[in-house]
Amino acid sequence: MMDLTVRIGSRTLNNPIGVASGTFGYGSEYEKLIDLNSIGALYTKAVTPEPRPGNDVPRIVETPSGMLNSIGLANVGLERFINEKLPFLKSVPSAVIVNVAGAEQRDYHTVIETLAAEDGIWGWEINLSCPNVKCGGLALGTDPTLVENLTSELRALTDKPLIIKLTPNVTDITAIARAAEQGGADAVSCINTLVGMLIDTEHQRPILPGGTGGLSGPAVLPVGLAAVYRVSRAVEIPVIGVGGILEPDHALQYLLAGAAAVQVGTANFIDPQIHQRILEAVEAYGERHDLRAVREIGSLLQ
Repeated sequence: MMDLTVRIGSRTLNNPIGVASGTFGYGSEYEKLIDLNSIGALYTKAVTPEPRPGNDVPRIVETPSGMLNSIGLANVGLERFINEKLPFLKSVPSAVIVNVAGAEQRDYHTVIETLAAEDGIWGWEINLSCPNVKCGGLALGTDPTLVENLTSELRALTDKPLIIKLTPNVTDITAIARAAEQGGADAVSCINTLVGMLIDTEHQRPILPGGTGGLSGPAVLPVGLAAVYRVSRAVEIPVIGVGGILEPDHALQYLLAGAAAVQVGTANFIDPQIHQRILEAVEAYGERHDLRAVREIGSLLQ
């Protein structure tokens, strides 16, 4: 059978199919719906030092071929994450990757420094790109110098895999990816959501209270594929493809574009079993094309 493992930094994922942060809660929400053994990586809901109530409602609105969200990184905060969420996550058989977020650089330090001694954490995904947070995230993730500096600072705090999540809301995403690599990142994941808006024409105002939100779903698939294609050719570290995967063929397109692994996001709300169907499709694709390892898929693109 094809080798499905994916090496990121000093550690190895059992398979390349992950579930994206913000779409899978802290794992326990899906425990009775799916077999967690079949997931390669579980990217947790964002963790910030203090609890965040999130943005005003409505926070989600459907769009053509996707949805806008303006959650505002609502989460239980670091203390409750350790006491209430981490005990379950320690029992999860797949790799648990904590998504780390904050309003300022020090917040990222605090989360990693506090969780560094805890068992059950495979690695970190650093969210520098959420377009729904008014302070910090978007500005930090669009500046190569800031990205390199923060990555270097966080690299000094941990020997676990460090993944930088990239925003597509920039002129040149490869510049941000190279900055993350130079700072010591083990991988980058791309893309996060695109900034978008819908307007209520009868009430003459944006539907989301904050005006804009993050666009996800199949509408962003071409943008994500183009980003992975470009980034994977600009850096030496692995690229994790995320954005718009709604069916197995979409994940295969990411792997062909150069992704070492993928994350399924919005589709989890529609079909919690999708990651299993994707994994089976990747195995079947490898068999049809006589591949020895999943990493060979990226070399097939002509």
